[in-house]
Amino acid sequence: MSKRPKQAAVAPEDAGEDTFQCIHEIITEARKRLHPQHWDYLMGGTGTETTLKRNRLAIDSLALRSRVLRDVTKVDATWTVLGRKVRLPVLLAPIGGVEAFDPDGAAAVGRASAKFGVPHMLSSACAPGLEKTAAAAKNFRMYQLYVRGDDSFVDDVVKRALDNGFHGFCVTVDSAVYSRRERDITSRYAKPWRRRATGLEYQSGFTWANVRRFRQKHPDVPLILKGIATPEDAAICVEHGVSVVYVSNHGGRQLDQGLGSLSVVPEVVEAVAGKAKVWVDGGFMRGTDIVKAIASGADCVGLGRFQGLAVAAGGTKVLVRALELLEEEVKEALALMGQSKLADVNASCLRKAEPVVEPHVLSAFQLLGVPPGGSYNF
Repeated sequence: MSKRPKQAAVAPEDAGEDTFQCIHEIITEARKRLHPQHWDYLMGGTGTETTLKRNRLAIDSLALRSRVLRDVTKVDATWTVLGRKVRLPVLLAPIGGVEAFDPDGAAAVGRASAKFGVPHMLSSACAPGLEKTAAAAKNFRMYQLYVRGDDSFVDDVVKRALDNGFHGFCVTVDSAVYSRRERDITSRYAKPWRRRATGLEYQSGFTWANVRRFRQKHPDVPLILKGIATPEDAAICVEHGVSVVYVSNHGGRQLDQGLGSLSVVPEVVEAVAGKAKVWVDGGFMRGTDIVKAIASGADCVGLGRFQGLAVAAGGTKVLVRALELLEEEVKEALALMGQSKLADVNASCLRKAEPVVEPHVLSAFQLLGVPPGGSYNF
């Protein structure tokens, strides 16, 4: 077994607008700081990494339509998530092991969530845990659970989450078994949170009957199911009173040879017919990506790798800066589309188009710097 990788370095005090003026500069800094095993964990997918690439392909296969001679002196990118106003329609998505990228782990993300004004969903596979992360910031937060016990285990976690100010509860449902992530396997990277995991059989045995019981036991808790990938399952979510249908393929890290997340959103939106919210994650890195997701019918966009790269580049402060740059990109795109409000975009703003670059996990950044003497192994 390889030696345990060192954690990412602490942020420089001056990291901010003067330090980072483009998102790709943040990624370059993250690459410098991260141990190769942590980089591969963050960048990698399952098997052939086809699903991972199709996430970007789905985004890049849509073009934005430009409308002109409209008043865009003021552009509004604010949104509402679970009844709360947020600065952008984005969610700092649940990532296991953020402590591998920043010593403060999920606490660093929670503080960025509070400072910038977007929600954070805490992964149950992330330090410093539920209570300590909640204590780190007064933010809009939700909790994501990998089921590792019976119904009483789930009920106990729900109670802890509610007692600590979490505003929604998410169960990940696309992880009945753990996938073969060959980047990690070939580097012999044994993730600490995986070594500690017990009760995996409860995740494998979690079914719609458990969802029904959850809704009956906790009728007032906004329930989010993460990992929905078909309209058939989206329709069953509605039948079971699910609040949010979260379209996700785990960042291309579970089922190999799957579809890109954004390509599934329109048919999921049609299937839920307004009876639940539709969220999505999977490959979203730029402001134009966010606009495309909202125009496709999504109600919120999860940022996973984007978040991990930013905290790896310098913790809370750099994640806030990354979100500021993302906001600038969203507003610029809207203005050049002739849209003064993000809330007004819809499918008429989109057209199918041929991608112009080969999709990969960072193909949204064609100016991404490379280390001396070679290119990054994405």
